[in-house]
Amino acid sequence: MIRIVKLHIEPDFITEFEEVFGNIQQKISKFEGCKSVILNKDIHNNEIFFTISEWENEKYLELYRNSVFFEQIWSTIKPHFKNKAEAWSLNQIK
Repeated sequence: MIRIVKLHIEPDFITEFEEVFGNIQQKISKFEGCKSVILNKDIHNNEIFFTISEWENEKYLELYRNSVFFEQIWSTIKPHFKNKAEAWSLNQIK
């Protein structure tokens, strides 16, 4: 299962956001059921980021989303959103 999250970050928090993500990316990828997680930046608007993560299934994503670790991350970055985050969960078609 693929999870895509679109984040619109306030300009004055972009550098810190990239640092925060760099510091936690490996921890997220080691979460049970997580196969990978990457951060992408829109090529036309550097305030817009996408996280793309791959999970074994939705159960593992929900365990992560309900973890203390996720709460700590979200409480750090959410106040710096310009717009509400958007998220999609997808099944990859091979």
